[in-house]
Amino acid sequence: MGVLFIVLATIFWSLDTLIRYPLLFSGVQASQIVFIEHLILVLIFLIFIFIKKQKVDFLKKHFFSFLIIGCCGSALGTLAFTQAFSIVNPSLVIVLQKLQPIVAIILARLVLNETIPKHFLKLGLLSIFGALLISWTDLINSINLFQNSKNLMNQSQLFGYGLVVLSVVSWGASTVFGKKLDREKLSVEQIMFGRFFYGLIALVLLIFLSADQTWSLDFNHVSKIFLMVLLSGLIGMYFYYKGVQSLSARVVALAELFFPVSAILINWIFLNKPINTIQIVGALILLTSTTILQVNNNR
Repeated sequence: MGVLFIVLATIFWSLDTLIRYPLLFSGVQASQIVFIEHLILVLIFLIFIFIKKQKVDFLKKHFFSFLIIGCCGSALGTLAFTQAFSIVNPSLVIVLQKLQPIVAIILARLVLNETIPKHFLKLGLLSIFGALLISWTDLINSINLFQNSKNLMNQSQLFGYGLVVLSVVSWGASTVFGKKLDREKLSVEQIMFGRFFYGLIALVLLIFLSADQTWSLDFNHVSKIFLMVLLSGLIGMYFYYKGVQSLSARVVALAELFFPVSAILINWIFLNKPINTIQIVGALILLTSTTILQVNNNR
């Protein structure tokens, strides 16, 4: 069931993009969107904790892990990835993001002492190959970009690559330290609250230090952000951490590759964007390899 929970999470994250990117293109700053999301989520969980009369001492006890999944994974990683799209060719950003499982697998070995069997390496590489096929158009565009562009290594582009690397490392580390918190017997609700609480703190600092913040949000913007909170923040993240409970961090990292599968399905259903044969083959490869990993994980 673990992989299924992660797949469900990616579906809700994909639904979120139908609202998030039009908001960004309408002129709303990414930092403001992410800040309001975190603020709403923290308020929701504070009400939940008040009703349940729970203590919040776990926030201090597991400070470093929450720092990673909150400040890095939830805040910095998201903002860096979003900002990279405005600097580097989007196709290249999407392809480079596929390096995230490699970061997570290495950190899972170092932080959680997870072994990496030979069969996992083979299936892991197969999963990444499937994910690249799903993003085949972006892969081809990236190859053409390297062949035809002379400005891929200028200062602006290098800064953009740095942002992508920051997001990849942040999200990969967030996967591993989220699993670490699960091993330390924190509930899904506690992990989610800690993630959004520390993420909110980081965002407050970033916005305070930014000199060019012009707030122009209206009720329509806020209502859309609230819908995104429901889709990706509450439902999506809940399914995600339910999946984390029954999977190793390395398998979680590969299961997260289902996001592009969900994205092309959502685009096909809601935006009438066709799915080509190569993408279907890639999805089948990814589904087969992660299913085998799930079976091996349960043994």
